[in-house]
Amino acid sequence: MTFFKLQHIDKNTGARVGVIHTDHGDILTPCFMPVGTQATVKTLDCQDLENLGAQIILGNTYHLHLRPGEDLIASQGGLHKFMNWSHPILTDSGGFQVFSLGKQKEKKQTVILSDRREPKDLDSSTTPIRGSAQNDKPQGTFVKITDDGVEFRSHIDGSKHFFSPETAIEIQHKLGADIIMAFDECTPDSADEKYTREAMERTHAWAKRCVEAHQKNSAYHEYKQFLFGIIQGAKHRELREESAKFIASQNFDGIAIGGESVGYNMEATTEILDWVMPHIPINKPHYTMGVGLDPNDLLKVIAHGADMFDCVAPTRLARHGMVYCHSNSYHPERSEGSNYRLNLTNATCATDIQPIDVACRCHTCQNYSRAYLHHLFVTQEITGMRLATIHNIHFMLELMRGARTAILEDRFESFLNTNIYV
Repeated sequence: MTFFKLQHIDKNTGARVGVIHTDHGDILTPCFMPVGTQATVKTLDCQDLENLGAQIILGNTYHLHLRPGEDLIASQGGLHKFMNWSHPILTDSGGFQVFSLGKQKEKKQTVILSDRREPKDLDSSTTPIRGSAQNDKPQGTFVKITDDGVEFRSHIDGSKHFFSPETAIEIQHKLGADIIMAFDECTPDSADEKYTREAMERTHAWAKRCVEAHQKNSAYHEYKQFLFGIIQGAKHRELREESAKFIASQNFDGIAIGGESVGYNMEATTEILDWVMPHIPINKPHYTMGVGLDPNDLLKVIAHGADMFDCVAPTRLARHGMVYCHSNSYHPERSEGSNYRLNLTNATCATDIQPIDVACRCHTCQNYSRAYLHHLFVTQEITGMRLATIHNIHFMLELMRGARTAILEDRFESFLNTNIYV
């Protein structure tokens, strides 16, 4: 069976629907993928995710390598059995997290260290809201990049680790995700063209090595694992187009668009998509990495031909009492630019008997009031975080279901222009 089947392209936009076939189930696109950084979507269990209709979740290679380790997970049958999740899983390569460790707080640039220089003690707190959460304090973190791979220190205990394209693929094979990612150098926005080209060419060389490693070592599990390549090039059009052509020429099952801009700067993200989409295969899934801070962001990249996206924002915001809300739902503290977001910790919610969103059919909105949820957050009860997370994940998944229907009916442009989140 073909890995990806394109089913329909909207007549008026680049929006498309398709289906991804894996041995753990099909994924209908467009698809938002909840992030399960450490083999868990924070505050939820797998039954919650089943009830929400999540099709696929993400695991984080960097964090799972550090704790509990890929060998332990492999010994227990891989991530699916380890976390009791029977549906598809995607793991990143750890590249974004590793390179984030080396970003200077002020300049936000990756530090390149020669073999003769001493590592600097760098802060890792500047990681944008787009990948996995970084909750532990850094312990003398540093990054040393060579053509062989990346040496880095654990943010947990300062221990040294090394990721090469081969080890990143081996770790992901052991973890057992259905979709795994090539190891790449995530280029910061501030990188000039000279450095960006060097990083891009290194990413391309690593991409070839990832394909070779994937083809040589694919027997950890009885089911098939699929490999995605990642386009880099920062904000430089010529480099983005060159990278798109190269990644498209390799034997990847899917194509991802990466880099610091993607998902973090939406104006740049949509521009980058316009640059690369003409150069990547139409018959492979397109994955914009780290997109989903706002519901609007998902609609924007769908309109530009993206099929898959992930972000920690819905779960992270929920843990701080921030929940998505339709603009036609009563919103006591609505302010410009935030008409889709409600702060449950706000005093105006303390006596509000309405649900988060009167238009929402999630478990939380059907059973609990804003006043109750406000009480849970004020008293710092964990249940509040769980109920808010259920709502935010439902909101994103329901938005994807609506988008898919609109595309199939060739009315995505109207869906986008009249959508209540825009």
